[in-house]
Amino acid sequence: MAVTLEHPESTSDLPPHPALSSRAAAEAFIGGVCFKLGPPSLIGAELEWFTVCRTGRTARRSAPRSAPDSTQQLFTGARPTTELLAQALGPYAPRAIAPDSPARPLPGGSRVTVEPGGQVELSSIAVPDAADLRARLRTDQQHLRELLNSHSIRMIAAAADPARTPRCQLRLPRYQAMEHYFTRIGPFGRLMMSNTAAAQVSVDIGADHAELTTRWTALHAVGPALIAAFACSPVLRGAPTGEWASQRMRTWLHLDPARACPPVDEWADPVAGYAAWALDAPLLCVRRTEPAPRLAWAAPPDTTFGDWLSGALDEVIGRRPDIGDLRYHLTTLFPPVRPAGYFEVRYLDAQPGDGWTVPIGVVDALLSTPASVADATAAAAATAGRWHDAARYGLADPELRAAAVAVLEAAAAHTADPDPQLHAAVRRCAHGWAPQHEERYV
Repeated sequence: MAVTLEHPESTSDLPPHPALSSRAAAEAFIGGVCFKLGPPSLIGAELEWFTVCRTGRTARRSAPRSAPDSTQQLFTGARPTTELLAQALGPYAPRAIAPDSPARPLPGGSRVTVEPGGQVELSSIAVPDAADLRARLRTDQQHLRELLNSHSIRMIAAAADPARTPRCQLRLPRYQAMEHYFTRIGPFGRLMMSNTAAAQVSVDIGADHAELTTRWTALHAVGPALIAAFACSPVLRGAPTGEWASQRMRTWLHLDPARACPPVDEWADPVAGYAAWALDAPLLCVRRTEPAPRLAWAAPPDTTFGDWLSGALDEVIGRRPDIGDLRYHLTTLFPPVRPAGYFEVRYLDAQPGDGWTVPIGVVDALLSTPASVADATAAAAATAGRWHDAARYGLADPELRAAAVAVLEAAAAHTADPDPQLHAAVRRCAHGWAPQHEERYV
């Protein structure tokens, strides 16, 4: 399992890829690439932080007229430019913002990426032990903080930006096409890109199809309970009116249901179901050879990858998709659990302070053995499928609160690496309290 996923931004330096002979061949490819079987042994994570320039002059100019609480005050400042981020990151800068960078891993093995709104992300290596993963990420978090501090850039641990209007800093063809596509649907796509941050955990698929299915089922079953347990983004600048415990998850649920909300409950087989769904998902962008004008990667509206594969877009695009195009299309799908050769658990808010250690331990424990997978599924059965309610009400919903406690208690019972913060999280959820927001500086 490898956690870091690069998105190639041009086709000029890519080797030719084999053609796709048919829809059946495409579905078989998706099954083999997205659901790689093997004994589950590794865990990884991707952690995101917002960034703010510390300079007083910029902070005063960028401050909102009204900053009613300390949370908004933390975001009083401009987004750093990609040029400033590249300078601060030096040899660790991703090539998306510094094409000539060696893009070295940090001392703990993580690689740095930059999200469209200037969020910085650590993509860990995959390791066998959750405690080792947390230690590596702590080391890399500290190193990243020091790099950014040297250029007066502050990292903020939060899941949603409550103060700044959404703004895409990363003007790459992929993100220009995404912004154009999502804007036609509503405000949530731009908000997701620029004003949200997540804590993502990645785990192996399973040794065989039976284990794959039980792990897939468990990760979806516990999803609403864990969303409620870790929801901590009630305020998001630019979001439509409405009270939500996780405004970040709200953006994912509404930005484009056809690519973010697969009907997994209707699938008799997750592999076949996902493959068919992926091909029928809307086409978001089409890679072109550089140099390309703005929106050159924009896809024809109201079309799917399956349309392109069938030849329906021959006159519009001028070529049929190959395996490289299909691989890229898969990176534009955003389900709550995304199979990418491993399972990406994508539904958790970024946590305040060092609270990201808890969801890593929880997911690791819940999937540690067949017995823990069964217990996790049973603990969450009453709230399975309540994605919207979890994002909207969080722990204020009694049934979701009870499920959150039950799932975290199941994790505590199966963990091989006791974490005092996990037991504190159980008590917090029992009281219906969201993760604390007092210390967001890292």
